[in-house]
Amino acid sequence: MPPAELRSLWSALGAAGHRPDRALHGLTAGVALADLVHGSSLGGRRADLRGRSVLVATRDQLTAALALIELDGIATRLILCPPDLPAEHRAFVTTTGEVEAVVSDGEWPATAAASARALVTCRPDLVADAGDREPRHRTEWVLLTSGTTGPPKLVAHTLASLIGAIKPGSPAANRDVWSTFYDIRRYGGLQIFLRAVLGGGSLVLSSADESANDFLVRAGGLGVTHISGTPSHWRRALMSPFVHKLTPRYARLSGEIADQAILDHLRGAFPDAGIGHAFASTEAGVAFDVNDGLSGFPAGFVGAPGDVELKVQDGSLRIRSPRIAMRYLGHQAGPLADAEGFVDTGDMVERRGDRFYFVGRRDGIINVGGLKVHPEEVEAVINGHPSVSMSIVRTRKSPITGALVVADVLLRTDAPPADAARAALERELLERCRERLARHKVPAAITFVPALAVAASGKVLRRRA
Repeated sequence: MPPAELRSLWSALGAAGHRPDRALHGLTAGVALADLVHGSSLGGRRADLRGRSVLVATRDQLTAALALIELDGIATRLILCPPDLPAEHRAFVTTTGEVEAVVSDGEWPATAAASARALVTCRPDLVADAGDREPRHRTEWVLLTSGTTGPPKLVAHTLASLIGAIKPGSPAANRDVWSTFYDIRRYGGLQIFLRAVLGGGSLVLSSADESANDFLVRAGGLGVTHISGTPSHWRRALMSPFVHKLTPRYARLSGEIADQAILDHLRGAFPDAGIGHAFASTEAGVAFDVNDGLSGFPAGFVGAPGDVELKVQDGSLRIRSPRIAMRYLGHQAGPLADAEGFVDTGDMVERRGDRFYFVGRRDGIINVGGLKVHPEEVEAVINGHPSVSMSIVRTRKSPITGALVVADVLLRTDAPPADAARAALERELLERCRERLARHKVPAAITFVPALAVAASGKVLRRRA
C-alpha cells in the first residue's frame, strides 16, 4: 500500500490479505500478523484507548509491536517508552506527553499509573475482537531521544514522516525476514519494524533477556534475510562464534559512524550480502543510505535536488525533508528546525576529495590544550588494525593541557594473548596513530580491556576520567 493511501498500520495488514506465513517472532512467543486482522492483544479494551494519549510501556518488544499496530489511528498519541528509561525521568515523560492511558505487559510505571485514566494489559495470546477499528485519528508517534544526561527530549512524528524512506514492497519482499539488534522503541529499530510490517515480510525481535549468541542462533534459525544494527552491535556480533548462523541478503549499519574497518569486516563475514550504511536521526529521519562499500558518502549528495536536502554549515550536516519530525513536545525543548526548515544534526563532516566523511559529534569534542579532537576520528584509525575489534577514545584530566586523549581497546579473539605481544601491539597502535593523526590527537595511553559497554541504544558508552 503506497504511503499516501495508508490509513493505519492495522488497515495495511487487512489490505495485504491473510497470509499465515507472516509473523512477529519474540523470544518466547510469536504472532501471525494475519491473526491481528480479527484479534486483539489488548483484551478487547481498545475502545478505552481511543482518542487518548497512550504511553506504551511494555518490557517485551513483541507486546510493544502488537500495541503499536492496534493503536495507530485509534490513539491520538503513542509514546514509545524504552524499557531502560531511568525511573527519575518517568514523571517528566508522563507530564510532557500528557499521558492519559498506559499499555503495559507487567507492572505499571508508578508515576504513569497515578494520572492515567486507563491501564491496559497487552499480551501475545490474542482474543477475538470484532470491535470498532476505524482509524479516526492522525496518530502522533512520540520517540524519546537517547541522550546520556538529563531527561530525554520527546520527538513527535507522524506515521507519514516515519515511513517516508520506505518504498512499497515487491512480491519478492513478501519472503523477507527482517531483524535488528535495535529496540523497536528507538528510531533505528522502529524503521525496521515498519519496513517488515508494510513491506510484506516478517520480523524477528531481539530481547534484553537473551544473550547475543542465543539471538544470533535464533535469528539464523528463523531465516533472517535483512538485519540492521549500529557498528557497535555488529562489532560485538562479529566476535561471536555464532555469527555465521546468519546468512543475510542484506546487512545494514546506522546510528554511529560506519568506518571502513567495520564495513570490510562485514563484507568478509557475509560475502554474498549487500552491505549498506544509513544516516538517520530521531529528529531528522532517514536522510540517505550508502551501498558502495565505502565509509562516508558521495559529495554529490550535498546540495542535490530532491525530497531530502543536505547542506553543510560550520562543519555540521543539516537536513530538510518531509521525513523530519513535527516538533518536540514541551516548551523547554526549543525549536526542532531552523527558520529555513533545516535540522542541525550536530554530526560533523569533513570533505576529502569527492567524498564527505563523518568525524564525530559536535558535543563530543575533546579539548586538548585548545585543540579539538573528535574521539570517533581516533577510533577509526585504531579500529582499522586487524587485531582490534572495537575501541573507545575518551578524555582524562591533565593538569597541563586540561585533558588528554586515552583509548580503551577490545581485541579480536585471535589477537596476541601474551603480555609481551600486547606491549608490542600497543606500540604498533600508537605508531599507527602517529602516522595518520595530528600530534594532539594521538592517545597518551592505550589500555586493553576485556569488554566495552554498549548502551541500550546500541551506541558505545563514553566515560570521562
